[in-house]
Amino acid sequence: MSETRRKLTTIFCADVQDYTRLMGADEEGTLAALKRCREAMGRLIESHGGRVINTWGDGLIADFPSVVEAVRAAVDTQNELAGFNARRPEDGRMLFRIGINLGDVIVEDDDIYGDGVNIAARLQASASAGGIVISSTVYDQVRNKVAVGFEFLGPLMVKNVDEGVPSYAVKIGDAKDETPPPQRPGPRPQPAAQIAEASPVPGRRRLFGVLGVIAAVLIGINLLSWQGVFWARFPVLALAVVAALAWNRSQTLFNRKVTSLAIVALGMVGINLFTWTGQFWAVWPIPGIAAVMGLRWSMRR
Repeated sequence: MSETRRKLTTIFCADVQDYTRLMGADEEGTLAALKRCREAMGRLIESHGGRVINTWGDGLIADFPSVVEAVRAAVDTQNELAGFNARRPEDGRMLFRIGINLGDVIVEDDDIYGDGVNIAARLQASASAGGIVISSTVYDQVRNKVAVGFEFLGPLMVKNVDEGVPSYAVKIGDAKDETPPPQRPGPRPQPAAQIAEASPVPGRRRLFGVLGVIAAVLIGINLLSWQGVFWARFPVLALAVVAALAWNRSQTLFNRKVTSLAIVALGMVGINLFTWTGQFWAVWPIPGIAAVMGLRWSMRR
């Protein structure tokens, strides 16, 4: 018998606006576009620590252990899909609606059930095309942590839920709405702090600059004290691996776990070359790492 348990999680629900009309106009083209959009969405969900639970028709449901990462994944998804739709004719654009709720759910095998899921689905249905709607439980967790604005939509009536669920529309890229609305007063976020948290690029650049300076200093010391051995190659290789792993922590182009394995494999190749004795011993661990990467890729949801 399957085990049934409960957990508190963030539910992410998405579907396509006017999917029936799109299918009626061009079935094959719509299915191809849906596949591309789902692949992009799945990659972004996984990069933010989420898990795609199920897909059906044009719908998708996922869950996240972090409320903040769920909202960031939704914002990244809508931004990336906006670029995809910009290259399509206006009547053929695939616009997703996303709803996010934090709630207690029933877990059975790999699926989730309960009012928490129903509320997320209702929020998604009330979102505009290309938009995001969140519940008040999500808003309370992210209002000072994500560099977006929020618009209070009022209580949303949900089947089997006695009281209306207060909901908010996420205003992507709208700096004017970053201050929480008067209906739910709270500490006013500082825009500069929000932008710094949402955009880690300057921090990465500083780290890369520091690592580059350290590498240059080590190479300089090695050359100035030259005794026929280029010993700086090993710490420089270690610094390069650290820089690559730091880049991998915030990139969204590739699966992070697979990319981490690739970085480790390249590091082993570098060690092998720097300690070359006529034998390419790295040829043995690399196939094992490649096999793990392949399994990880094939088992992605």
